[in-house]
Amino acid sequence: MVWGIIVRYGKLICAVLVVFIALMGSAAGDRLPNQTPENQVFSISTVIDVTGFVSDNTVLSWVIGSPGAIPTGILGASQSIADITYRDSIMTNGGKLSMNKNFDFNSQDQSTGLYNIEAQKVLTYASVEGAHLVGEEEYTLSVAGNYASGDGNIRCVFSTGAGDSLPAFCNIVTAKSSLININSAQISTKGQIRAVTSDAGTPAELNYQIAVTPDTNSGSGYAEGTVKTVFAGSIMEARDGGDTNYGYDGSAASDYKTATWNKTAATNIWKDSTAVTGGIKNFQKSFAYKSGFRV
Repeated sequence: MVWGIIVRYGKLICAVLVVFIALMGSAAGDRLPNQTPENQVFSISTVIDVTGFVSDNTVLSWVIGSPGAIPTGILGASQSIADITYRDSIMTNGGKLSMNKNFDFNSQDQSTGLYNIEAQKVLTYASVEGAHLVGEEEYTLSVAGNYASGDGNIRCVFSTGAGDSLPAFCNIVTAKSSLININSAQISTKGQIRAVTSDAGTPAELNYQIAVTPDTNSGSGYAEGTVKTVFAGSIMEARDGGDTNYGYDGSAASDYKTATWNKTAATNIWKDSTAVTGGIKNFQKSFAYKSGFRV
């Protein structure tokens, strides 16, 4: 479901709030891998208050599979894998920058309402002698899984054959924002990802928010520069389990249906893009994604 709300018009650009919620029902959804015996927890905090050149970069690449090791090819029965990427960068060639940024990572199993990755950033920038700020932030959540028992690079399983089983799936979503030639602005962002859990009912989740408003000390009443966002997803879901006789319709012994555990039963590809430039009175976008058997 998508809502686009035009709040008010500024000098050249309007304020925009978009909330995108993708929910996968009980017939399809992600089954997340669980934690490894040894887990990692770390936090990175950054505080900057400077007039001059600034370069700040944070990158995380995390791949986890279960049960067993990270598979090198098509997933085996009951296997699932999560591939997560986080990138954030800020650069200035001068000007005054004040920034607080926190990044938290926890590889342990997380329940609903808790996350493996959480990042927050608040900054204020003012140009000096023609200097400007550029930046980019991106979250990618990719989860794939083969069919599994109902009791308990993206590696899709929709091309090779193999009771009640949970269907295969191959889903990827991303949220990205770009800051270009920012001369004056107050900017805040927040992102969250959950990709690991021991509870089959806990969904994969990605949340992202960005807000751009004027620097109150500038006196102009507008933020100045270009802001772009892209929210996108590609969803592939099977419907049945891995039994080769799955789906018998009861009409005759010869009427067993062909197994469809590796056949795509639903696809959902979507993209939301926004670009604003000029005098920005207010710009806000929010993205929320969940995929699981019970959301």
